[in-house]
Amino acid sequence: MIKRYTLPEMGNIWSEKNKFQKWLDVEIAVCKAWNKLGKIPDEALKDIIEKTHIDDKTVERINELDKIYNHDVLAFVSAVAEQVGENGRYIHLGLTSSDVIDTALALILRESLDLLIKDVDRLLEVLKENALKYKNTVMMGRTHGVHAEPMTFGLKFALWYEEFKRNKKRLEDAKETVSVGTISGAVGTYSNIPPELEELTLEELNLKPEPVANQVIQRDRHAQYMTALAIIASSLEKIAVEIRHLQRTEVLEAQEPFKKGQRGSSAMPHKKNPITCERIT
Repeated sequence: MIKRYTLPEMGNIWSEKNKFQKWLDVEIAVCKAWNKLGKIPDEALKDIIEKTHIDDKTVERINELDKIYNHDVLAFVSAVAEQVGENGRYIHLGLTSSDVIDTALALILRESLDLLIKDVDRLLEVLKENALKYKNTVMMGRTHGVHAEPMTFGLKFALWYEEFKRNKKRLEDAKETVSVGTISGAVGTYSNIPPELEELTLEELNLKPEPVANQVIQRDRHAQYMTALAIIASSLEKIAVEIRHLQRTEVLEAQEPFKKGQRGSSAMPHKKNPITCERIT
């Protein structure tokens, strides 16, 4: 992610630290499930829950071990097992790497979707407010960029409002689709672990089980997620281009806010550029 354009909340969700935290969340959920099935003793589970953690030092240790093993999950498991000691041997019991990576990715995708849905809700409020505020504000309607018939500025906002209602539904559908995990072992055959372990683990993580998996969660789920993001990005770009057009000097029917102290150009101090809309585009 480009730091200048990354909002802190979303940046934290996709950080390396949060990725390893989600991996640990999956591992602990699996340990709890094994405990319920009588495979991990109560004392060992207590030890694992209390002693394992992800902080900057842990991330450094994982990366250090990864340089040796050339295997990120093995490096992760080794680093958190070191925190526990002897009972660390129960961590990752019966699992394959994809059980952890794919199930944790579902948690990260869901977390980021929750943030996006919250943002879309805020945008919907603004669009609705402005649709009502400007419902009687007359402006020139255009087709092919050329003056056509009069319309209202509020109509533009109403149009965008309806589009983002559909976009919110797309995000909600994507969240439903990606909120799926798998704990099925090597090649997805449950050869080393019982299906009951998967059921208990995913119940703990509030995820649905993948009906059929061949070790990995099928990527059409992630494709739906990315498609929803792409459609929303195109909606945002459409709005941004319209505002940029309305802010052109020879049109100048609307402008994005220009904060106190903001500068539009390093060479031309009179300029007020639509920089936020340009970033959106």
